[in-house]
Amino acid sequence: MLRVSATTGFSWGLALCVLPLAAVALEDEAEQQIESILVTATRSGNVVGDEPVRVEVVPEEEIEENLTIQPGNLTTLLNELAGARMQSTTTSLGGTALQMRGMPGRHSLVLQDGLPLLGAQTDGFGLLQIPPLDLGRVELVKGVGSALYGASALAGVLNLVSRRPGTEPELLLNRTSRGATDVVGFASREFREGRGVTLTAAVNDQSREDIDRDAWADLAGYRRYALRPRLFWDDEGRSIFATVGFVDEDRQGGTMRGRTLADGTSLRDALDTRRYDGGLTMTLDLGNDRQLATRWSAGVVDHERRFGMERIEDSLATGYGESTIAGHAGAHAWLLGGAVQYERLQSDDAPDAAYRYVTPAVFAQDEFAASDALKLAVSARIDDHNDYGTFFSPRLSALLRTGDDWSVRASIGTGFAAPTPLLEEIEATSLAHLAPLRGLEAERAASASLDTKWAEGGWEVEGSLFASRIRHPLIAEPSASQPDLLVVMNADAPRRVAGAELLVRYVAGPLHVIGSSTFMDATEGDPAGGRRRSDRVPRWSGELAALLEDEDRGRFGVEVSYTGRQALFDNPYRTTGRAYVEINALAEIKLGEISVFFNAINLTDVRQSDYDPLLLPQPAATGERVVSAWAPLAGRTFNLGVRLEL
Repeated sequence: MLRVSATTGFSWGLALCVLPLAAVALEDEAEQQIESILVTATRSGNVVGDEPVRVEVVPEEEIEENLTIQPGNLTTLLNELAGARMQSTTTSLGGTALQMRGMPGRHSLVLQDGLPLLGAQTDGFGLLQIPPLDLGRVELVKGVGSALYGASALAGVLNLVSRRPGTEPELLLNRTSRGATDVVGFASREFREGRGVTLTAAVNDQSREDIDRDAWADLAGYRRYALRPRLFWDDEGRSIFATVGFVDEDRQGGTMRGRTLADGTSLRDALDTRRYDGGLTMTLDLGNDRQLATRWSAGVVDHERRFGMERIEDSLATGYGESTIAGHAGAHAWLLGGAVQYERLQSDDAPDAAYRYVTPAVFAQDEFAASDALKLAVSARIDDHNDYGTFFSPRLSALLRTGDDWSVRASIGTGFAAPTPLLEEIEATSLAHLAPLRGLEAERAASASLDTKWAEGGWEVEGSLFASRIRHPLIAEPSASQPDLLVVMNADAPRRVAGAELLVRYVAGPLHVIGSSTFMDATEGDPAGGRRRSDRVPRWSGELAALLEDEDRGRFGVEVSYTGRQALFDNPYRTTGRAYVEINALAEIKLGEISVFFNAINLTDVRQSDYDPLLLPQPAATGERVVSAWAPLAGRTFNLGVRLEL
């Protein structure tokens, strides 16, 4: 019952490091079940074991274990994926982004049931606003994914697949020692086989917490309401999926109420978000082993940011439409499609940030089973961007089975991303500090990976070597003439990442042990000349976890994680972050339809403020008051909750 991948990682790692507490090794029967899951992130509809492209699948069992640790959002679950890291983007407000294999978080495309409901580029709060209770599985494809998904997929594709009607309704209540309360419910109704509806609703509340008592909120406070109904309709040869979503969140960081900082000043930092989205997917069997599919989605995100004396409103609207036809011809499985992506940012308070992009595209894919041992996949896409021209994005992948116990995958691809002002440095303050966008080029990326897997008896070993490069990477620097403004520009030198992952699992009865390690060498051009390590990308990281589980009685687990040294930019206290170790423990007792859980997170009480102050010695020219987060801010945390199957 654990995460599995079409191959997951090889690292010349220093230590056996870990997959999360909930990442438990698979027994032979369970592994076969996961290997037979049909994945959708690659569009081919193959089972995991037959995919030429490496796909990592997190099954529902592991999601269930992780959602008791962080019921309000996906951060804990995603942070435990090898080669993935939830990186802080807006320290004062608690924003975070999914960083895959050292690539910028803005290049990770997030899909929900195959639809880009969070838009072409997920902001620092989108993943924080998705409760994991309604997830059936998670599919992760690392590496450039533009060949099938166009721009904004340079780091990879994350597809969140929801639970279907007929699954048990649930209610989850949770409270943490750091002032967080979560109430999440999932309801399901199946009218007949293949037809039904689900509904997920959540209320999440977090009080502002000044843990180091410096008058600044180390943990931003928020109150969030989320609602998502879904409709499933399956008939012979036809299916319809429809969903709408709504999120209302008020988030506040900055100076604690009634307090002032050491210099006698205070700063208000708050963000109100209203998110509306909807999506529709339809498929039709045309006969002769051919299928027509179409999917449409649209969303609007309204922001109101209050940063000091500034008040900035903006609205980001996105739309996506796509139609494909797929079929088989002998040993070939082919797909042809056309798509159009629309994205528009408007702000009367920050007109220099506004843009409007329309990008039609055509794409194709062919999978060829050359023999029982060898399978090839070729994908290609042409995007015609209204501002930046035409882009061709190919990808080639191969799967080689060298026996019942061994498999090898290789993949190489290229892609692009159009410039936007939604960079981490801009999100940290506001769009009001953005200089006009001029003379930018699209980012161009290439990636390659080699993945292996061996499994026999209770052992499973997976490894990966990977490399990527981004040409013309976007950076934000203070304006020479107006230091309070940030200029978005293309760096002269490319950003490069090379690394490896290793994953080892072992199972013996109720005991499950899993270890992983990741090595990444991420570098970029240094303004002073030469190259430097990229900001906040740990060179080494890993985890080691052990779990004892009885399906009827509950589970107990312990996890040790290691985060190595990382380069730090614009930090006046240090240029390299210290390595640190966290220890987590979970316990869950099942009493019929009721489960009571208790988790101890970060027992070593690692906090960035124990090394250096979070506050800058003096405000930056843009008004920013804190350094970027490179270590945990909350420290030791306990949470207690109950999960009811209704």
